[in-house]
Amino acid sequence: MTSATAPQDDLPPRLTRLTFHGPLSEARATAMVRRLAGTRPGSVLDIGCGWGELMLRLLAAVPQAHGAGVDVNAADLERGRRAAGARGLAGRVEFAEESAVGTGRGPADVVLCLGASQALGDGLVPALRELRRLVADGGRVLLGEGFWQRTPTEAELAGMWPGASATDHHGLAALTDLAVAAGFRPEWIETASMEEWEEFESAYQADTEVWLAANPGHPLATETRARLDSHRSAWLTYRGVLGLAYLTLVPTAA
Repeated sequence: MTSATAPQDDLPPRLTRLTFHGPLSEARATAMVRRLAGTRPGSVLDIGCGWGELMLRLLAAVPQAHGAGVDVNAADLERGRRAAGARGLAGRVEFAEESAVGTGRGPADVVLCLGASQALGDGLVPALRELRRLVADGGRVLLGEGFWQRTPTEAELAGMWPGASATDHHGLAALTDLAVAAGFRPEWIETASMEEWEEFESAYQADTEVWLAANPGHPLATETRARLDSHRSAWLTYRGVLGLAYLTLVPTAA
């Protein structure tokens, strides 16, 4: 069968090259899990969990813990359920297809929010307040949040996502100060490396790029090519400008 006559459901696998849905290396993930497991959590809440890879690793490291992941992407949630079943964790974790805005879940001993503060509402400051509400006293929040490594130029902003503005993110110091103002102390501050970013962004599109190269005449090729080219152009523009901070936050006692 030629690519021109391939059925429209003959599409590439979705994100199979990604272990984590973000710029996160195996080494960093292992250290994070070890640090969080050391607090001996009984409950884990993953906001905007996707397929919940880091949550599942933490549950595997802490046999007494139970977890709940919240997301609105059904395909990612189903991937998480399959992974939980394969690892013998299905009885200790729930993947819930629901909004996290105003969620009644929690407080949890560990709250994960990795690149997903927008799932808690409009704006970083309200999201930080929600995270403080959702974490138990003595617990931990692991926040993955974008920050500007330097102020982007107008030309750079024009090449990023639609409507990109210098106000979309803070610098690292300001981001950390906002977390402190919301009722946290930063136990650990770290940032994604360039290697982590490059591996993530390449893996994010790799399946589809290979499929497109083999199927240039497919009915969906034109829109797929436009989407790939747009995303690649954007990330090569924010490469070295947009960073991702991983803040391990301890709630301040009331």
